Parts: sequence; C-alpha cells; structure tokens
Amino acid sequence: MWQSDGVIDPRPLGTDPERVRLRWELGIILAVTIGQSALYSLLTLLRRVTASIPLSQQQTQLNPSRDALAIWDAVYQVLSVFFDLALVALVVYLLWEPGSNALRRIGLDFSRFGGDLARGMLLIVVIGVPGLALYAVGRSLGVTVAVAASPLDSSWWTVPLLVLSALRAGLVEEVIMLGYLFDRLRRLGWGWWPIILATAALRACYHAYQGFGPMLGNFAMGIVFGWCYRRWGRVMPLVIAHTLIDVIAFVGYPLAAALWPDVFAPPAAPSSTPTPAVTTTSAP
Repeated sequence: MWQSDGVIDPRPLGTDPERVRLRWELGIILAVTIGQSALYSLLTLLRRVTASIPLSQQQTQLNPSRDALAIWDAVYQVLSVFFDLALVALVVYLLWEPGSNALRRIGLDFSRFGGDLARGMLLIVVIGVPGLALYAVGRSLGVTVAVAASPLDSSWWTVPLLVLSALRAGLVEEVIMLGYLFDRLRRLGWGWWPIILATAALRACYHAYQGFGPMLGNFAMGIVFGWCYRRWGRVMPLVIAHTLIDVIAFVGYPLAAALWPDVFAPPAAPSSTPTPAVTTTSAP
C-alpha cells in the first residue's frame, strides 16, 4: 500500500451557482456518454422481456460489423473508437484545473505501472472468473441473453481491432464512471458509499441489454471497482483489468463457443418469430 494511495478528496462547491452549473455539466456529459447508453440498454431489456421469445433464446452482438466490405468495416470501427475516446478526452479536459494535472489526479498515468498491472491482474481473478461463472449460470437459468463477440476471421486486423475495442471500453467506463463521476459527485457533497452504489447501479443499467445476470454481475463489479478506486486513488489498474477482461472475452469467445456451445454459442432463432436484434459496442 503506497502512502499516497486514496482518491484526492475535492473540496465541495460552496455557492449555489457553482452547484447549478456542475449539475448541468453532469447532465450533459451523461446524456452524451454512458447515461445515454444506459437508457437505451434499459429500453432494450424492456423490449426483450416483453417479447414472445424467452431471454435465453435471444442474443446480442458485441463489436458488430459496420460494413459488408472488410476494409471499410475496419475504417468505421477505428473511427468509432476514435470518437468514443474523444468523449474520454472531454471529461479529462473538464477535470483539468490550473496547477493540477487531471491525469495524475485520477491516476491515469504510467508512474506506477508495475503496481497498477499487478493490481489489475488481481482484479481479473476477483472479477473476471466469477463473472464468467455468473454468465454461465444466467444462461442456464434463462435470465441472460446470449452475448456473441465478433468471430475471428482471416483479416490480419481483426484481433488488433478487438483489442482496441476492449481498450476503448476500459477507458470509457472507468475514466467516466470513476475518475469523472467520483470527482463531480464529491464536489456536490455526496458521500463515498452513495457514490460507489450509484455508479455501480449506472454500470448495471449500462449492461442491461445482456439480461439480468450481467446486470447483477456488473453491479457487483461496480462496487468492487468503486471501492478499489476510493482506496487506491488510481484509475489505471481498473482500466487495465477491464481491458484485459474484455480482450479475453472478445478474442476467446470463438474458442469458448466451440468448446461449450450450449452456454456460449448463439441460439438459433425460431423460424416463426425473429429474434430481436440489438447491437452494441460496449463491453460485457
């Protein structure tokens, strides 16, 4: 444990105009980033549970193709990642203050990379393995949608694009969910545990399109990640853990589908009623 570990506690805002301005900023950022995705995800879940097809027979596609031609699909995938990372840059810019480096303040730098990597690997064991088990249980109980990652094809850029998508998910969720929201909600006078629980609930809503099992799993992940960020004061180990978990999920999916088709392979859609198709670029 480093002596300087722990989130730097920002000073609560003292005037009403400052609070009003910050609330507007929060609303705008959520409306164009993870808040928007969470709302669409909840609506997707509502559509799924009211459909005639059971959740267990429905599926969703991660990293869906954006064009029939492989080269143009790659171009659009890269652009999608670029514009999502621009939103990450926006919240870092908003966190920047005179005389204070926002990246260092939230712990998104390489000054302690060895320790960050070790902590990230520990979180993979704590979160990744139980998460996979929870997904399998949810599929068996029929409360989780079949989540299909992109299949590995013959294009040389397929794996690099999947890794880039995993990095995008780790940065978007952890920098905005933890680095930004923790700072802003503390400035509004929120306590630490209300912030941890609120951001964990937002993380669960963000993944609602996958069904109830992943919602529960991501809520637990949000509590663990929120506690770790409060304790360590660094986003980097959480970004590392999230990115590596998604790399394993994206790249390892075809192998898992081949070995355990009953759990991981997409279900065949009934011939009489089409399966509701929902695509997303967010991480599992």
